[in-house]
Amino acid sequence: MDPRCQDWMSGLPEELWDVPLTNLAIPGSHDAMSYCLDINSPLIPSEPETFRLLDRLFSCVTRPAIFKWATTQDRSMEEQLSMGIRYFDLRIAHKPNDSSRDLYFTHVIYTHLTVLETLSSVAVWLTSHPKEVVILACSHFEGIDDKLHQSFIFSLKKLFGSRLCPQKEAVLTLRSLWTSGYQVVLSYDSQFAARHAELWPPIPYWWANQRTAQGVTSYLDWNKDLGRPEGFFVSGLNLTADRFYIAEHPKQSLRTLTCSNWEALRTWLEEQEPGSDPESLNIIAGDFVGPLPLCSLVIALNQKLLRRKTGNC
Repeated sequence: MDPRCQDWMSGLPEELWDVPLTNLAIPGSHDAMSYCLDINSPLIPSEPETFRLLDRLFSCVTRPAIFKWATTQDRSMEEQLSMGIRYFDLRIAHKPNDSSRDLYFTHVIYTHLTVLETLSSVAVWLTSHPKEVVILACSHFEGIDDKLHQSFIFSLKKLFGSRLCPQKEAVLTLRSLWTSGYQVVLSYDSQFAARHAELWPPIPYWWANQRTAQGVTSYLDWNKDLGRPEGFFVSGLNLTADRFYIAEHPKQSLRTLTCSNWEALRTWLEEQEPGSDPESLNIIAGDFVGPLPLCSLVIALNQKLLRRKTGNC
């Protein structure tokens, strides 16, 4: 872990304090909570019925495969924060037939940790790092009805309080956020977002759905040619394997696939630039942000922005 990444936002040169956060290069974590998946939990209801039947009949085969390919991270959220991650892809659900209001994170199956106990640890971390800003992207919400949404939103407001940045703050810069004491941009991918000033709309995520570095970077380059979205957006530097590939490669995992493609992904990443230009990138999210140096590489891209602002080569 590079100690400079722990407080990298407050460590940026003053020339970048008034740059909109949407123009900075920000490291992100894809499926951030999949490091604590519960291999014995049920499948989420949206999985195909044929796969659910197969899992019931041959769980001794399906469960190890699910665990290997659904796990995208291997570090806790606090560790990811200390490594420099500032965007978190959080997929939230309520377990079927669960009488409690507990919510869990999901990626095919559910996590051991609940949502609120995890986000409480984020709030504690932010208290110790008052000039760092996080973007929490809450989505999916499987099995969550209107009543649970309202309860969850109330809990989020109570947990983060005055640190929640409202939507009315149209242009976010580090200086403006520090002045107001805001530390959390909370994106909420639901119709409920429009009803609460503290909730931001969904953040676009460029997902290639490809299992090779070339497939991923070609897709991202194609999107760049179309021009960047307004506001925050995420370039997903993460690979995906379909069930046929998984079945044909029983000794592989998402981790081995990611690591074997890393050098090509890294080469592409080092060529990118943040900023306001149509082809500039903003949030760059990936898998296994602990063992792979995604954070330091993304943060370093901001030096290109600094050189342009100061006129240095």
